[in-house]
Amino acid sequence: MDDDYFENEEAHELPINGILDLHFFQPKEVKDLVPDYIEACLEKEIYQLRIIHGKGTGTLRRLVHSILEKHPDVEAFYLGTGTGNWGATSVDLRKRG
Repeated sequence: MDDDYFENEEAHELPINGILDLHFFQPKEVKDLVPDYIEACLEKEIYQLRIIHGKGTGTLRRLVHSILEKHPDVEAFYLGTGTGNWGATSVDLRKRG
């Protein structure tokens, strides 16, 4: 798919339910999307997230992990949420007092 495909797509509202599937986004959107999604989850008092980045070459996973390492509200994150599930990262957020 080319960039025109994405530019012509209408914006869809992203459900804030603790599961962020990055398959629907371009890599350049992820840098802002992940912190914005974390903030939205915290506002809804959702403290455990699952970010689906896929297995692929690992580029998107490394980008997500880089963002999570620097985010002040991330308490911990780890690859997978079950046996052999390395296409997603689980995230524990700090509860705000």
